[in-house]
Amino acid sequence: MSQAKIGFIGLGLMGAAMVGRLQDKGYALTVLANRSREAVDAAVARGAVEVKTAREVAENSDIVMLCMGTSEQVESRMRGDDGVIAGLQSGAVVIDFGTSLPESTRTLGAEVAAAGGEYLDGPLGRTPQHAVDGLLNIMASGDKAAFDKIEPVLQDLGENVFHLGALGSGHTIKLLNNFFAMTTANAMSEVFAIADLAGVERQSVYNVMSAGPGHSVMMDLVKGYAIDGDETQLAFAVKNAAKDIGYYTRMVGDAGTESAIAAGPLNAMKDAMEKGHGDKMVSEMVEYYSDRFSGKS
Repeated sequence: MSQAKIGFIGLGLMGAAMVGRLQDKGYALTVLANRSREAVDAAVARGAVEVKTAREVAENSDIVMLCMGTSEQVESRMRGDDGVIAGLQSGAVVIDFGTSLPESTRTLGAEVAAAGGEYLDGPLGRTPQHAVDGLLNIMASGDKAAFDKIEPVLQDLGENVFHLGALGSGHTIKLLNNFFAMTTANAMSEVFAIADLAGVERQSVYNVMSAGPGHSVMMDLVKGYAIDGDETQLAFAVKNAAKDIGYYTRMVGDAGTESAIAAGPLNAMKDAMEKGHGDKMVSEMVEYYSDRFSGKS
């Protein structure tokens, strides 16, 4: 698949980094602009072809890659007269790299199959800088033959490329992962805020907790802001974390039950968004909790 023609939709921070990596590896790309011109212009300057509709992306691609923020955005690019499905080539593979609802993924998979293509989900782990260097974690699932077909391309994007089973499994595991990670981040943020309220130094709290069994990478990322003042160590916005936990609760609901604990961090982050913290990084929830407990908000 080294000569595969690739279409890419969603050149945000992550998508733009992935496009740059694919161009570094010599792939021919067709791209579609959304809200920002900068990343598209950079890709075009390096040889990518820009088109005006998702249908045109599909018409010119063996593999269509989407890296978008929500299931609704993915569905809007996939469906309709100007959508990917309308222009899909027979045997083409579509892969959604975003964090989407598993039920939406399975529904789109059936629609793509009816059009003669294959649909995979491949949510991502790690950061845009990892994407630049081809070091992403890719949690792919769906038809194994389709995965095998594009795996060489995925290996150019990721250090750890998994095939996790039936379509939707990747998105399911990503939502489980993000639920756990964002719940942990909120819990650690509250710990630091309560330490302030109790008159205990944050560094002392960290010293003790990091020496015990609760020590984790997420603890260290929150500590990166709470103690070191560097919010970029956990470069994930509150609004995106809230979206993912919201999707987690919807996924749990689709399974016929409800989460026992997701409401806590989800409601806190929704409240933080209402108070203007939506674009701040998750580690900065420390300040939200501090304000909340001190009566400032």
